[in-house]
Amino acid sequence: MHTEEKHIDETRQGEALITLPTGNATKKLFLESYGCQMNFSDSEIVASILSQEGYQTTQKVDEADLILLNTCSIREKAEQTVRKRLGTLNAIKKQRPSMKIGVLGCMAERLKHKFLEEEHLVDIVVGPDAYRDLPNLLNEVEDGRDAINVQLSKEETYAEISPVRLGGNGVTAFVTITRGCDNMCTFCVVPFTRGRERSRDPHSIINECKELAEAGYKEITLLGQNVDSYLWYGGGPKKDFKNASEIQKATAVDFAQLLDMVATQFPGVRLRFSTSNPQDMEENVLLMMAKHKNICKYIHLPVQSGSTTVLERMNRQHTREEYFELIDKIRKIVPDCALSHDMIAGFCGETEEEHKDTLSLMEYVQYDFGYMFAYSERPGTPAHKKMPDDVPNEDKKRRLQEIIEMQQKHSAIRMNSYVGKVHEVLIEGNSKRDENFWYGRNSQNAVLVFPKVEGTKVGDFVNVKANSCTTATLIGEMVAE
Repeated sequence: MHTEEKHIDETRQGEALITLPTGNATKKLFLESYGCQMNFSDSEIVASILSQEGYQTTQKVDEADLILLNTCSIREKAEQTVRKRLGTLNAIKKQRPSMKIGVLGCMAERLKHKFLEEEHLVDIVVGPDAYRDLPNLLNEVEDGRDAINVQLSKEETYAEISPVRLGGNGVTAFVTITRGCDNMCTFCVVPFTRGRERSRDPHSIINECKELAEAGYKEITLLGQNVDSYLWYGGGPKKDFKNASEIQKATAVDFAQLLDMVATQFPGVRLRFSTSNPQDMEENVLLMMAKHKNICKYIHLPVQSGSTTVLERMNRQHTREEYFELIDKIRKIVPDCALSHDMIAGFCGETEEEHKDTLSLMEYVQYDFGYMFAYSERPGTPAHKKMPDDVPNEDKKRRLQEIIEMQQKHSAIRMNSYVGKVHEVLIEGNSKRDENFWYGRNSQNAVLVFPKVEGTKVGDFVNVKANSCTTATLIGEMVAE
């Protein structure tokens, strides 16, 4: 059950990243990541840039020459965690004055002056589009100056930088295909911390996937704030496509075509993608999912509310009815597709009636799982500036509870529907509870655990018959094809 802010894996918060030693390593980098998958992916780009500068990652804070925290601004809790962490690190720095501390990512943009000038918590502040500037900024710091670059770019996609794969299981990897977001949802801080939306050159995406496939990776997730609006026409922001030349328009690559290219070239690799936005999801993407066996039958399709009036206040670009139409289309074209959602309870001005619309939408869709949370305003967002956060706390909590209970009911229905069937599962590692069991997921993103059989290893695709389930896991056994 996911009741946290979307795509924030609580088990990985504050994870220190570790890479293989390189020949020219003379300095130690301690790099810790917070927030969404995008941040973990960005940390791999940062590690790659700094490895050229002679930095080798370490998991020991006290031997680091440089400490970087890749931060998240999406929830207050995430900010408080990082602030506390900076306090601890500054205590270590007192013992080692030569050590430098920096903040990367989304908080950088929001709290740049506070961290550097007012509170003197850090030496260096770098926004999500300025990682290439790190070597220069580090020189500035060496010369005793505070260093800051939080400029947002319309072009930066880090296309040709091969991310250093950090941590992970060597089986599943993330490849970023878009950066930034043009959807100005009134509750969201992303357009302000990550900038305008731009897509990455498809050739560089294919090359990165090729490197991963050759290195033995078996599953790739194409990642972006909004993958369905991927559009490559030679570079530049999505919003400028209307000014593109005729030839650029004729040769542009959209998300469905990109999916087709990757799925066709790497038939032995499973593909996922995240996050989708309802107004940008075209039928051609669904047709590609139906066409290719190796594209997983799972869509994360955030809706945020089931009420058209609330969706309007959130500046979501679709109505309740349009969302239903899309769901019907998915069920028709990809009948075995699993769906998950993001849902906000108690957004500004939400009435009891509007809340009931959310519950009835959930009843209609019957999602496999969801990320659910009560609305809390983030500074700098349009909602914070223009709309009173006027739903009483106890109402928010009760509504969230009703949403969670309904989701638990639907999750149980969906999990039970997988019991008795045989699933193709990619072995990702040992089960957390019992190392005599493997852990993996099926195409629908459901987790299966099953006893190990001799001769099987991490990275194998195996057939598993699901015999029973808990609310979040299928329990099964391997079967011959």
